Amino acid sequence: MTPPQEPPRRRVPRPAAPRGDARRPRPAARPQQIRLARPRPRLRLIGLGLTVVMLAFVVRLLQVQAVDASTYAAKADVNRYVTHTLAAERGSITDRSGVALAATVDAYDITADPFRFTPEQSKAQDAPRQAAALLAPILDRDEDELARKLSAPDTRYVLLARRQPPQVWNQIKDLKNAFAEKAAQGKGGNVLAGVFQEPHSKRIYPNKDLAAGILGFVNAEGKGGGGLEAQLDKRLAGKSGKVTYAQSGGRQVPTVGSHEQPAVPGSDVELTIDRDIQWAAQKAISEQVRTSGADRGYVIAQDTRTGEILAMANAPGFDPNDLSTARGSLGNAALQDAYEPGSTSKVMSMAAVLEEGVATAGTRVTVPNRLHRADRLFADDIDHPTWDLTLNGVLAKSSNIGTILSVEQLGRTHRKANQVLHSYLRQFGIGRPTGLNFPGETPGILAEPGDWSSSQQYTIPFGQGLSLNAVQAASVYSTIANGGERIEPSLVRGSRGPDGRFTRAPAPERTRVVSPGTAKTLARMLESVVDDEQGTGTKARIPGYRVAGKTGTSNRVDPETGRYRGYTASFAGFAPADKPRITVYCAVQNPTSGSYFGGQVCGPVYKQVMEFALKTLQVPPTGERPARLPVEYRPGG
Repeated sequence: MTPPQEPPRRRVPRPAAPRGDARRPRPAARPQQIRLARPRPRLRLIGLGLTVVMLAFVVRLLQVQAVDASTYAAKADVNRYVTHTLAAERGSITDRSGVALAATVDAYDITADPFRFTPEQSKAQDAPRQAAALLAPILDRDEDELARKLSAPDTRYVLLARRQPPQVWNQIKDLKNAFAEKAAQGKGGNVLAGVFQEPHSKRIYPNKDLAAGILGFVNAEGKGGGGLEAQLDKRLAGKSGKVTYAQSGGRQVPTVGSHEQPAVPGSDVELTIDRDIQWAAQKAISEQVRTSGADRGYVIAQDTRTGEILAMANAPGFDPNDLSTARGSLGNAALQDAYEPGSTSKVMSMAAVLEEGVATAGTRVTVPNRLHRADRLFADDIDHPTWDLTLNGVLAKSSNIGTILSVEQLGRTHRKANQVLHSYLRQFGIGRPTGLNFPGETPGILAEPGDWSSSQQYTIPFGQGLSLNAVQAASVYSTIANGGERIEPSLVRGSRGPDGRFTRAPAPERTRVVSPGTAKTLARMLESVVDDEQGTGTKARIPGYRVAGKTGTSNRVDPETGRYRGYTASFAGFAPADKPRITVYCAVQNPTSGSYFGGQVCGPVYKQVMEFALKTLQVPPTGERPARLPVEYRPGG
């Protein structure tokens, strides 16, 4: 029996998929196993990258520390390290008692680094102009000039002002600090960060124009510009040092430290000058130059026993504190002027006559009103009848004719007489340096005897035809006062170094010129010039003291034309005459008001200075009566 068959199944169609997705759904994925990549290639890649980076650092490091080390170090130092000069303190100059004649005080040079005023460094626009506006009233400088200096290209150093007092730098420093604090707070740039100071010193002269001709002055660079300041510059200046330190924002970084090479101070110099006697001499000569309407004048005071110069005064003078006010020379005319001495020179002629033994103080000399020699007629300063004088009288009355007649006895011929006189003039120091080695000093003029003209051989004995300076003239009289021994003049007693030790100046050179007997006779003859009523130096008398002296009135060579014009009035002498202690010499050039004779113009100056010096040094009168040698003789007597 055939089984019954099932009826056929009817397929039910699947719903159609949406049009946007025709893909059939995937069966659910089975979980997959994660496999790690091999690590070695990655490590190699990382290592290679690190190697490249390290290599770049190494190359850069080599460049910075080896190849361009100096360049980068310099760039670092530009803004970090600064070096300042430490100026040595200049030594003082004092008188013989230690009173300061020239001293030093603190001062600062105000400097700047223009690089620090660029916009990149200052962090401010137009920093030079802003800084100049701040500094101009403090430094008393033109604002535009300061701005130009602060904008100077291609330089790291400009000088804004020299030798400013501490108060000026303190004002600038306060402003710098204020701007630095604002810059640190982000309130603008520091326009004064590039302003610095260099410690220096400023030379001052407490007594103003006193002894200015001797002291000289210090120039703007701090070096001696004249006088002893120039002559002794190395001794006075010392040796500068320097300091290097780190700075930031224009201020020193205290934690970094510094390197300092200390300065060595200069030595103090002690002079032979006595300040009080110098003051008296300067006052006296200044008054006389003004009263007589003269060009200038000088006074020398000297210790006859040592050759030390106690005073050397010039008129007109100058104030070394302010050279802009100087009206005349900045030199020392007492050593730099060469002039014909006139009759004060006759004492050397008389010294030769006495020392050679051709005459004595009492030798008779007949002096006519005129004397014919060579192609000239010689005369005395006044017309007179024939004078019957002693050799002492020739000096007392300052007779030119009597001096010529006396000097002619020095040799059988004029040539021999000239040679003898020349040798004495040289021994007295004429025509050669004084020994002071002073800047600009003149040795004077003394020609060789063979070169004397026909007139010179007669004019030189009474002081025309040769020239000298004032110190040489004073030294002649100090030589006679010192018993005929010349002691080289001196201005410096010694110096005291930084270690405090005092070193005396070398002993001056001594030269025997005439014998003590000749010097004593000359001293008595010079007393007649002052003490005798017929003498020409009566205005130089000092009550209670025996005074030896000599007047001088010479024709003056005009330095502008080279011709004789005007006169040189002078007076020289020492006191006490019988126990000499002080020599004083005065000369006045071209007096135009009143008398021009040496006794009238310089006699009072000599007296004023000598009196003051005797009192200052407490020199008592000797109490001895003057010798009173005869001036005239009676013919046939």
